[in-house]
Amino acid sequence: MIYHMCPAEAWEEAVAVGRYDGTADDRRDGFIHFSTGDQIAESARRHRAGQTGLVLIAVESACLGDRLRWERSRGGALFPHLHGPLFPTEATSVQPLPVGPAGEHVFPALA
Repeated sequence: MIYHMCPAEAWEEAVAVGRYDGTADDRRDGFIHFSTGDQIAESARRHRAGQTGLVLIAVESACLGDRLRWERSRGGALFPHLHGPLFPTEATSVQPLPVGPAGEHVFPALA
């Protein structure tokens, strides 16, 4: 399972049109940023600190085929990057990603 965070409104729009092309950062970088379960909390701290109104999208990596590439990023670790759109039907789950009292995101149990 891999994970992506985005504003709830962006995901709602994706559901309405049938595809998600990522955030402005994703589009700038040329791929949709995903993280593994072990990487997602640090990704949130680095790139989404304090942001409210986010959702956490879980996707089974095998369903993405050759659009998914594992590429070196932070500290040389391999991160999953989706080269192409994410279709809402590919999401296993979409859950709110609230910010807790300490200012960090509160993650649901991850698969």
